[in-house]
Amino acid sequence: MTQSPTPIHETVREHYAERIKSNASCCGPDNSCDTSSNLYPIDLLATVPSDVAGASYGCGDPITLASLKPGQTVLDLGSGAGLDCLLAAQKVGPEGRVIGVDMTPEMIERAQANAKRVNATNVEFRQGYLEELPVESNTVDVIISNCVINLSPDKEKVFNEAFRALAPGGKLAVSDIVTDGELPEAVRKSLSAWAGCVAGAVEAKDYIGMMESVGFTDISIKPVFFDKETVDSALDEMKLDVKEYPREAVYKAVYSAKITAYKPA
Repeated sequence: MTQSPTPIHETVREHYAERIKSNASCCGPDNSCDTSSNLYPIDLLATVPSDVAGASYGCGDPITLASLKPGQTVLDLGSGAGLDCLLAAQKVGPEGRVIGVDMTPEMIERAQANAKRVNATNVEFRQGYLEELPVESNTVDVIISNCVINLSPDKEKVFNEAFRALAPGGKLAVSDIVTDGELPEAVRKSLSAWAGCVAGAVEAKDYIGMMESVGFTDISIKPVFFDKETVDSALDEMKLDVKEYPREAVYKAVYSAKITAYKPA
């Protein structure tokens, strides 16, 4: 990795390193945030060991969204403990290939162990930043990502790298956190809120604008709103003083989205 990490990168990396060490979800040690059991089809999760299926750090199901086909090459941005990569590997088959990229060494180590455990020989994991992907240009058929792009301090650079890596006609299929309206300033300035997938979220229209600016077309964003309890769980984990900002503003603003786009053929 040649890019110099920012304070946001370091905070996020420390946050997820601690999560994987303690076997916690992205939002809290009690796995009270969204977990894999209510994100993916049950029959899909049944294809991997229960503890691997339970190590979810996402906010959606990019595997179903991607509509993967045998023989495709798939790139997972922010692959975490490897759940989405292992599920994708089954979809693309032995003639296909899956590459997971993550900046956290502890995540790479766990993902590699999980892949070996299920004998997923068509999967590999590379350490790197999303803003500087260790992937050759025009070599990937489908890019997936699950609640990670919002963590980047330079999302336009992430989209530019994704566009570079995709082959002409390639598809981007991600689940991510976006907003409808501005978040309170206290949340925006909180590094723990960045790590918790909230502070780094941008408005959906700006998300689309960044994708368009690097060349993506046929962009679609479909919202999946969180319930109050899920947002409360995430905000409690961040330990923000509730007096500093109105939670109602966060309830209304933050949501998960199913996002697809294409690189022109």
